[in-house]
Amino acid sequence: MNSEVWVCLTDEQRCLPFQLVERGYDVWLGNNRGNKYSKKSTQSSPASADFWNFSIDEFAFHDIPDSIEYILEVTKQPSLSYIGFSQGTAQAFAALSVHPTLNQKVDVFVALAPAMSPAGLYNGIVDALMKASPQVVFLAFGRRSILSSTAMWQSILYPPIFVRIIDISLQMLFNWTGENISQPQKLAAYPHLYSFTSTKSVVHWFQIIRNKAFQMYDDEVGGPLAVGNNSRYYKPVRYPTRNIRSPIVLIYGGSDSLVDIGVMLRELPRRTTVREIPKYEHLDFLWASDVDSLVFRHVYDALERHAGGQSTVKIPLQITGPETASNGDQLSLRPDEEEVKRNAPSRRHLNADSMNSVNGDFSPNNLTYGDQDC
Repeated sequence: MNSEVWVCLTDEQRCLPFQLVERGYDVWLGNNRGNKYSKKSTQSSPASADFWNFSIDEFAFHDIPDSIEYILEVTKQPSLSYIGFSQGTAQAFAALSVHPTLNQKVDVFVALAPAMSPAGLYNGIVDALMKASPQVVFLAFGRRSILSSTAMWQSILYPPIFVRIIDISLQMLFNWTGENISQPQKLAAYPHLYSFTSTKSVVHWFQIIRNKAFQMYDDEVGGPLAVGNNSRYYKPVRYPTRNIRSPIVLIYGGSDSLVDIGVMLRELPRRTTVREIPKYEHLDFLWASDVDSLVFRHVYDALERHAGGQSTVKIPLQITGPETASNGDQLSLRPDEEEVKRNAPSRRHLNADSMNSVNGDFSPNNLTYGDQDC
């Protein structure tokens, strides 16, 4: 996925970033390295295997912290709020668990359809592939971008046919019905569903599901089809998610097959807040017809509770920032530089599917990153 999934809705009131901007929040949309917006590197070309040699570990150790640091540096703010969806939540869980100081910079972490250790896949064939040796997956899909031909097919297929193929695939893989998402919304959103990522990151997810543990990538992991001596003298390190100090708000769907809330809560701090949306599936948190009434109120409540409250200033979409004066009076805003600077917000809010790395080479109009030694 990429950040387009947040804004490809058919109704403005169901678009969370737009609604947050209307409430006066400064919204930043993130993108993972490797997707269509993050294919530049100071070290390697996207045509090389080195470029695609990344897993969730790189997101956690480098990309999330770098992106948060960049946003805080630009906005001159001490902290922000993080709203993540699916893998964007997994990356935040991992990053906050291994970077203690990062917790001081995240006022609240709102996790929509949180992903940490999914129970498995509905389809038996794909589930068997997931439990096979990583070498089998690499042999089948290569060591660069996985299923890159998907972008070609979605560009040449008649949109209703493409939507039907996606619906059938989601039913087969995850047993999702998609009943909460309207047909016009599917036509608008499904073309944005796929974005490039590495085969290694998918292998990492298979490892997590196979071992039933939210753990770091294991280069030596074996499987039923692995060749050679499988005796092990170590285990991959689990992400220490109980060490997270930022407030966590989990908002999950009662019909989401990728979320095992019981397992997840055992790995998180006791003060974690949980909200269930009955009959919601994974993608409903992005595109359901009633997402604004069922989900957004929990997001607003989390921001108001942990991150300084709701803005009372009504501002145009092209201008972000002002909240209320310290005495509670509503601030007026004119679209000039001095007024925007004078009424800068007390908090900045990050809305992210996932993030990309900066490593000193990040710029708002030309996003690049350099590979780091791990």
